[in-house]
Amino acid sequence: MPDRSGTLMTEPTFRIEEDKGASTLRLFGRLVTKSLGKVEADFAQATTRSTTFRIDLSEIDALDTGGAWLIADLASRLEASGVEVEYSKASAAHLQLIKIVAASRPDQTGIEDLPRGLLPWLAGIGEKTAEIGRLILSLMSFMGETLVVLARTMFRPSRWRHAALVNQMEEVGFNAIPIVVLMSFLIGVVLAFQGASQLRQFGAEIFVVDLIAISVLRELGILLTAIIVAGRSGSAFTASIGSMKVREELDAMRTLGLDPIEVLVLPRVLALVIMLPILGFIANIAGLFGGALMSWIELGVSPGMFMTRLQENTDIWHLIIGMIKAPVFAAIIGTVACWQAMQVRGSADSVGRHTTTSVVQSIFLVIAVDALFSVFFAELGL
Repeated sequence: MPDRSGTLMTEPTFRIEEDKGASTLRLFGRLVTKSLGKVEADFAQATTRSTTFRIDLSEIDALDTGGAWLIADLASRLEASGVEVEYSKASAAHLQLIKIVAASRPDQTGIEDLPRGLLPWLAGIGEKTAEIGRLILSLMSFMGETLVVLARTMFRPSRWRHAALVNQMEEVGFNAIPIVVLMSFLIGVVLAFQGASQLRQFGAEIFVVDLIAISVLRELGILLTAIIVAGRSGSAFTASIGSMKVREELDAMRTLGLDPIEVLVLPRVLALVIMLPILGFIANIAGLFGGALMSWIELGVSPGMFMTRLQENTDIWHLIIGMIKAPVFAAIIGTVACWQAMQVRGSADSVGRHTTTSVVQSIFLVIAVDALFSVFFAELGL
């Protein structure tokens, strides 16, 4: 194929020869900018196990700055890995051009300057909005698939994986009790201490019992428990299932006729739905105990007086509202964690990214849904 000047164009090629601890790269044809696309990708992957690497330029028909840059970049990459690079049978002009290009290469990779102005900004907003929409659709699709599997399993009890469910209940529930109790106890202590400091200014110290009861039973007990579970169990769900996907174990399950959602997702989500209300109730007890202890120490409110005030002035609906939220929070955490695990692609780095994303998204959605619950129950007058 001739170029514009009528000269016959010879496509650039190369081959690497290994011989006695040394490698030789032999180049052929016209290594010019116009035809670099033929060999650029292969050049980027070229490597050697030898300590010496020779570049033979004797068969090159033509060389310009583009081809010289390609050779200089390869030489620089090999030298950085400890390989000695030599040029063999190169003309003085070709060798001089390669040296000039190598000396002109930047020491650091430049950072692309992002487009500026109103239109690129609006385009960026549009892309982010479209991406969020795709994520929402993907999450809703995964939730629907999980519900279909749940409905199908309910009509076929033999498909229930009782051992997996019990194991997950132990992992996400029983094993989480110590951290949940400690967190709730300390929250109750902090509420009592801060409430006492403020209410003492108005001579209303006794109302610290109402403050602790309503805050813990209605909001903080279950909300903070859900946040801890999202960070502890949600991340574990994403990491474990994501690692299985990287190792192609999910593909192996499908090959054996097993549904990964039925085997892996359903037991985890159901375990959270069952155990989070129990953990929330335990958190409420621990929070009230911490508040009562600090009220006794700081204000002199005896445990008997605390219990009397709690029974007389705390509506049972505060506890019920907190318990209503628990299974909803559990379903959100379990579904988001397993959905993010299914988005893992390719490597352990992807597992780490999606694990972090699942925790962030779970906590955000839990807080957002808690805010909606607060508005809803306020409109109902509860």
